[in-house]
Formats: sequence, structure tokens, C-alpha cells
Amino acid sequence: MSAQRLDGKACAGEVEAELAGRIAVLRERGVEPHLAVIIVGDDPASHVYVNSKVKTCARLGIRSTHISLPTNTEEAVVREHILSLNAQDDLHGILVQSPLPKHMDEEALTDLINPSKDVDGFHPQNLGRLVQGRTDGMLPCTPSGVMRMLRWARVDLEGKRAVVLGRSRIVGMPAALLLAAKGADATVTVVHSRTGDAESICQEADIVVAAVGRPNMVTASWIKPGAVVVDVGINRVEDDSRERGWRLAGDVDPNVGEKAAWLSPVPGGVGPMTIAMLMENTVRAAEIALTADEKP
Repeated sequence: MSAQRLDGKACAGEVEAELAGRIAVLRERGVEPHLAVIIVGDDPASHVYVNSKVKTCARLGIRSTHISLPTNTEEAVVREHILSLNAQDDLHGILVQSPLPKHMDEEALTDLINPSKDVDGFHPQNLGRLVQGRTDGMLPCTPSGVMRMLRWARVDLEGKRAVVLGRSRIVGMPAALLLAAKGADATVTVVHSRTGDAESICQEADIVVAAVGRPNMVTASWIKPGAVVVDVGINRVEDDSRERGWRLAGDVDPNVGEKAAWLSPVPGGVGPMTIAMLMENTVRAAEIALTADEKP
């Protein structure tokens, strides 16, 4: 068996094609979707991610505002930027790029973002809706990208056993909630650092979502033949054969592809979908704001 590719680039292309029509409708009604990204510090990977988001905005016709601040910026300055952006009626999405410098409280800053502009989907109000089984708020981009990829591949989730490796508020827990939600209807187990015998639990799963940040942790022995495996991990590992001295690796060993029915690649899997769903959230926020403005 050789796994089919859960192609995030192809799926993201379909999402962008759908968004192009929605953006055109908004523009006809005098609305230009607008996303603001705040980045603090000089982390190279973070700047690469932000530049990708800005380029995608430009390609789709979404206006973008890019606020870049030095590492030694005081938290109060970031707070002022967020509050100012909250007050801008022509701005629909606010994203604070993670990670922030250690002297900043990332969760407290996220809490400041107007929930209707929280296009990362991390505000407690949006996560709370998800816990209630509601998907009418802003959904976290990576988990919602995982779900879109599974739909793209026509993976039947109803009644299937799904295992999510990792319990972060950014990926693991929201992914588990979305997999278990009505309409998806999987039976979900969350595996984390205190779980005993994670390997045997994964061996029983029809769907495995790996989001732990440990390169090649999930090996072929963990996977049931014919399972669907989504690799959320993106890790830098040393590789002297590369000119730059490193390469990207997922949480899933590539040999899993010999047993799985579907496997998402790293890179080119979940990464493009995360950006695509950020764009979707921004457009959705603009549509919701327009509807609210038109109410008598």
C-alpha cells in the first residue's frame, strides 16, 4: 500500500477559488476585506509565515496591514495597537503572530482582540462557541484546515475512531472538538504527554491527527493499515546534506506512507491550509460585519 497524498496546496487552491467569488461580491457592495498582522521580534520562521500571509492577501485582493515591532517592545505598545485596530471599522481581522517574546502574555493579548475580528480563532469566546458545538464563530485556522482537507479527500468520519496527538488550545483540543462535532461525528481520543501506551491507542484509530511538535514521533508501527494520517507538525531537523544545514520534518515518519491510505506531506500539507483558512476567516468576518451594518 502507498498512501494517497492529502495535498494541502491543491485543497487551498480550491478554497481560494471559492473566496475569490465572495471577495468580488463584497467589493461590489463597497467592502474591501482587511487583515492586520502584528509581529514582534526577529524570529526568521515567523517572518516567513507573515510574508506568506501578506502575499496571499495580495493575490486574493484582501487588503493587509503589516505591523512589525522590535523584540524589546513593551507589551503595553502591543496592547495599544490591538485596541486601535479593534476600533477601525474598515478592519475585519486581527492576528498577533506567535510566538511572542517571553516578556509578553500571549493569552492576555489574544483576549484583547474583538472576538468578531479574531481571525486566528483563539479568543475564549470563539473557543467557547466551539465547546458548545457551534461553528458560527471564528474557527482556529489549522484545525479547520485539517477538517477541510479531510472533506476534500472525501474521508468519511461518521462513527470512525479518531486519535488526536496533542492537546494545545491552538490545534489539538479544537481539532478534537471539530472531529466530534455534529456533521463529522467521529469518536475521538486525545493523546497527550501523560497518556500511557500512546502507540497502542493510535493502532486502533481510523484517523490520526499528529500535533505534538516532535519530529518523526509517529512511526509505521503506530498506524493501522488503511488509516488516514494528518501531520500537523513542522520541525527543523539537522541535515548536513542540505546547503542550509537543516530540513523540515513532520511529527509523522514518512514510512507511515507505506501503511496509511492517506497521508499529508510536510511541507505542502496542513501549512497551506492554515493560511487558506485564515483568509476564509477574514472574508467571513467582513461578510458578518456587512450584514450587521445593513440591519435596521
